Amino acid sequence: MPLGQPEIRRFASQRLSLAYADWGNHDAPLLALVHGGRDHKRSWDWTADALKDEFHVVAPDLRGHGESDWASDGDYSMADYVLDLAALFKHLGKEPQTIVAHSLGGMVALRYAGLFPERVRRIVAVEGLGMSPRMIAEQEAKPVSERLRAWVDKRLANTERPLKRYPDIAAATARMREANPHLSEEQAHHLTLHGVRRHEDGSLSFAYDPDVFFFPATDISSAELRALWARIDCPALLLYGRDGTASNPLEDGRASAFRNAEVLYFDKAGHWLHHDRFEMFLAAIRAFIR
Repeated sequence: MPLGQPEIRRFASQRLSLAYADWGNHDAPLLALVHGGRDHKRSWDWTADALKDEFHVVAPDLRGHGESDWASDGDYSMADYVLDLAALFKHLGKEPQTIVAHSLGGMVALRYAGLFPERVRRIVAVEGLGMSPRMIAEQEAKPVSERLRAWVDKRLANTERPLKRYPDIAAATARMREANPHLSEEQAHHLTLHGVRRHEDGSLSFAYDPDVFFFPATDISSAELRALWARIDCPALLLYGRDGTASNPLEDGRASAFRNAEVLYFDKAGHWLHHDRFEMFLAAIRAFIR
């Protein structure tokens, strides 16, 4: 059965025009689906299609991604992402919100829920806690001069790197499957079709600003981040793939920062477990967000 087609709408945040997909059913409770880094709003099409009769489903393109504007200075701070999410919800005028978010989107959504716990009814984060405590400790152990110098050098080098282009959809789809071997050909084609921009010469590039690769030069500390998680009042579901790249929050202690969090692991799933094990993922979140 073909997937339903959402309406693409726009809202403003910090003088940027940002896009979101809207599957209608506006009288139903709001469900926001927030994608991860270098991804886009249509990566949630299967999830949205399955839940659109029960919820008013929306999925934004984060700044620098998909059909949303790129930051003029190429700087993508976590605070700006959180502000954009708050601007989307203000634009929609609905609360409480239920949020399902992946990777970078999970990091953003969890911070939002910690800042505004009264607005969030349920939250699901798919490999969305960010770097492991070990990785954070290694970073924080480096002198600030070393960290900032490395950040400057990488940003400067990135400005000289040409945008990666592909001759056609088939070549871009092959790159998509290389990044996630769990994807079927149909999934990869759909994600690629909605996730590229076409240039005047007919070549294609994935529709994200190359500068989204870089975390900001400065951010809140790991202790401050845990304090934000501790403010989340609603139940939280933390999902992980056995073949994913994220650290186990039950083993590294991060799950203990939450008041009410459940951790689930999916076998035969990687970082994009909402694609890799869709039926299992859908069953888990449907039971939780209802």
